[in-house]
Amino acid sequence: MEMLSIEKELQGNSYPGRGIIIGRSADGTKAVTAYFIMGRSVNSRNRIFVEEGEGIRTQAFDPALLTDPSLVIYAPVRVLGNKTIVTNGDQTDTIYEGMDKQMTFEQSLRSREFEPDGPNYTPRISGIMHIENGKYNYAMSILKSNNGNPDSCNRYTFAYENPAAGEGHFIHTYMHDGNPLPSFEGEPKLIAIGDDMDAFTDMLWNSLNEENKVSLFVRYIDIATGTYETKIVNKNQ
Repeated sequence: MEMLSIEKELQGNSYPGRGIIIGRSADGTKAVTAYFIMGRSVNSRNRIFVEEGEGIRTQAFDPALLTDPSLVIYAPVRVLGNKTIVTNGDQTDTIYEGMDKQMTFEQSLRSREFEPDGPNYTPRISGIMHIENGKYNYAMSILKSNNGNPDSCNRYTFAYENPAAGEGHFIHTYMHDGNPLPSFEGEPKLIAIGDDMDAFTDMLWNSLNEENKVSLFVRYIDIATGTYETKIVNKNQ
């Protein structure tokens, strides 16, 4: 698979929607994840990321402008022991609760499907990172309508065991801007990931469309110790 430049991927797409990146730092010592949100409506743009426990939550920047919290207010990141869950909706909680009951990542998502926001039927994208005894693997999932048909849900899971240093995968909700918005197609994109967390964060944020970007979360987890560093960037300050 061709390794793509995440910088060019983002710069060339004014509206990828929400995106998840998971991979491994170039020196092999860190498990890396990033999650960003974008918005076209006032309701979507009126958000910030805030830390909540070991995870994060979306929050209305101006509560007076919040019209419908159902698909915009949720916890994108939660931590369950040695597992870090990253998603674009409240299925974070579904995965957390399922895996806490010994269900697999895939089994936990069986009760969910794409978002009920026709005609877009936004895909639910999710990721799980597992670090144990110095070993690291991750998986990504997308639940999408069958070419815009809400009667059928297509489910895809991609698992990456012992990921290579300097490599990551990127999945996002929309192919590009449009009406209705076209769902992501294919398997997650192979991208490069560096060692410098600050540089990686800045590159991602600066590559996202200025008008549509809302918030960005980046975390580097030490595979040997499980300790982590987090960066949050919000357009609304």
